[in-house]
Amino acid sequence: MRSLAHAIVRSLESGQALELVTVLTASGSTPRGPGAMLAVFSDGTAVGTVGGGNVEFEATAVAKSLLQSQQDALREFRLIQGDAASLGMVCGGDLTLHFQYLSADDASTLALFRELLEATGQNRDVWLVRRLDNEKVSAMDLADRDGPRHLPGLPLDLLENAPALRDGWFTLPAVRAGLLYIFGGGHVSQALVPVAATVGFRPFIYDDRPEFAAKARFPQAAGTLCGSFTALSRHLTITPNDYVVIMTRGHQADFEVLVQTLRCGARYLGCIGSRKKLALCRDRLLANGFTPEEYARVHAPIGLAIGAQTPEEIAVSVTAELIAVRAGVIA
Repeated sequence: MRSLAHAIVRSLESGQALELVTVLTASGSTPRGPGAMLAVFSDGTAVGTVGGGNVEFEATAVAKSLLQSQQDALREFRLIQGDAASLGMVCGGDLTLHFQYLSADDASTLALFRELLEATGQNRDVWLVRRLDNEKVSAMDLADRDGPRHLPGLPLDLLENAPALRDGWFTLPAVRAGLLYIFGGGHVSQALVPVAATVGFRPFIYDDRPEFAAKARFPQAAGTLCGSFTALSRHLTITPNDYVVIMTRGHQADFEVLVQTLRCGARYLGCIGSRKKLALCRDRLLANGFTPEEYARVHAPIGLAIGAQTPEEIAVSVTAELIAVRAGVIA
């Protein structure tokens, strides 16, 4: 969302209008689901994606035409091979795309996307809310958990973790609260931060060595902090929106972090290490009063089982597991 919002703001600030394409509904097997967005600019370039292939080719062509006529529109796309009205794709699904004209002369639109861009750097939930009157967007606003400021009447149950369309309201979770706390600033953490940041996580590095918690070492991290592994609560408050990855330099530090985070309620808790090391860690935790059910929350060994060996491969494995938890595919 950050790169898309940045591109939209840059275009509007330069006086160039654009067409914002959004997947409203999807059924069957489709390349992207509701909420996927593509911005098509007056110079013919585009940022984002609604699925690639023929559907994106056709969507871009429609967007360019609508941009010239300064219009909003709804379009249905069938992805069934051999169907006369289809795009000749084999996915076997249907998409409804909404096309929204964003004028560079509308100061309120520019202000909204500037605010959205700023929100992408903050630790709070933000939704992009649009009111649809048939094809036309009659109003647009940002919302937090209390609802939008300027759009009365929005049912608050539409502010969900997934895009929602009902009775002319379309809500899109644009920014999600929660940090990815990474304990340990070694080689695997260095590989993990850029990969996780690319897919929307906000990594935060914590290490007890200043040189391993330096911002220059992690330019894509939301923050870094140097502190003792035995006194996390003095520096951090981990919430149910947060993710915890433990990969410190040694077994004892991993254990210290686990003791302090196992009951914190984080959405994800993973610890790197061999099965032997993790078995010993489990025994120590049980001896310290933790239950088998509590330890069962720990993703250990960490990451999806893809045969990862190098720091870069492990980073991909861990990020894939984080995505699966965020999407609700695994607990």
